[in-house]
Amino acid sequence: MILDGRLISKEGHDYLSEALNFPDYYGKNLDALYDCLCEIEADIELVNANVVDEDIIDTFKDAASENEFLNFEISS
Repeated sequence: MILDGRLISKEGHDYLSEALNFPDYYGKNLDALYDCLCEIEADIELVNANVVDEDIIDTFKDAASENEFLNFEISS
């Protein structure tokens, strides 16, 4: 799955929720993002990462280190 950093910057958690098919109760904050990422199985590639808030990128990295079924990489 490819996530576009431009859309994350523009639409934020709404984009992430829809793109990653998070449940309706997704809280749209970094803690909720981490929790949901720790529960999914996915290969995620982030493009245009230079426009994404570093806290969001760190949340993806942290979740990927906790969840063996989540792979996260940043494309140049």
